[in-house]
Amino acid sequence: MRRSIGLPLTIGIVLVVLAVALAIGWNVLVVRGVGGVEKVAERLSNTHWVLLSLGTLFYALLIAGLTLLCAWLVREMRHSQRQQAFLDAVTHEMKTPLASLRLYLDTLGRRDPGAEQRGVFLGRMRQDVDRLERTVDQVLAAARAARARGSERAPVALRDLLATLVREAQEQYHLAPEVLRLEIDGDPTALGEANELSLIFRNLIDNAIKYSGAQVDVRVSAAIAADGGVRVVIEDRGVGIPREELRRIFQPFYRSGVEAQRRVKGLGLGLFIVRFLVRRQGGRVEAHSAGHGQGSSFEVWLRAAPPSVVRSSDTSVAAVS
Repeated sequence: MRRSIGLPLTIGIVLVVLAVALAIGWNVLVVRGVGGVEKVAERLSNTHWVLLSLGTLFYALLIAGLTLLCAWLVREMRHSQRQQAFLDAVTHEMKTPLASLRLYLDTLGRRDPGAEQRGVFLGRMRQDVDRLERTVDQVLAAARAARARGSERAPVALRDLLATLVREAQEQYHLAPEVLRLEIDGDPTALGEANELSLIFRNLIDNAIKYSGAQVDVRVSAAIAADGGVRVVIEDRGVGIPREELRRIFQPFYRSGVEAQRRVKGLGLGLFIVRFLVRRQGGRVEAHSAGHGQGSSFEVWLRAAPPSVVRSSDTSVAAVS
């Protein structure tokens, strides 16, 4: 059972309040005992004033240090809780498909279920392998994000890239085209790394579907932005995101909402990877939601490939063809 941060936070606040009350109370008692502020000032020499000033300064530093220590401890406990949630999620995401694979392999090893049933088993085993592969890819991408320096950029046609990702998601989640729609305005071409862009938008599309609930309604759109860049929006009508969590959802291991964590599978790394890779492409990503049950949208701004680079890329492709 995870420990709550409420107790250490309360202790820290109480200690700070007691320290401040002690300082104020002690000074009030001293002043009253001597007979007032004027008499205290008359009896204190320059040396006493220097010592009093230094004592006040050190006491203020002590209170500030105690406050910072409490804040640091609370932050570390939250980070530890997110890491524990990540480990739990990785364990679940690894063990569940492995248990399923073992069950199907044992069944196939004991008897021949027939061609039709064997095809069903192989299809489900392939899904389990894909799930394991996605989990490993997420962990490796997060590890690379911590030490990566940069990536080579080239023109990437978002129409083709997003169409491929949407089609893959429709097949993976068995979705009709009308519930996962793609809308492309013009021919937006981003300047970036194709594999990283694929991972960015795959994570965002997967999140939109997973957090949509029973009624999936996801729209993926791309267009040339007013500033000359490229803007991609993935929006859903799902569970939504509380406003106070909109900035925290991009932190590693963070997952929004306790109820959503129980219902939706994941590692808490997808949006962290998205933000890191978008920034490495020279772009930015923002999350928007009106609150619980109001759906959410993620907007990604990327640099547009200069027309000269796009034309030279098209010429090179034509020459190779």
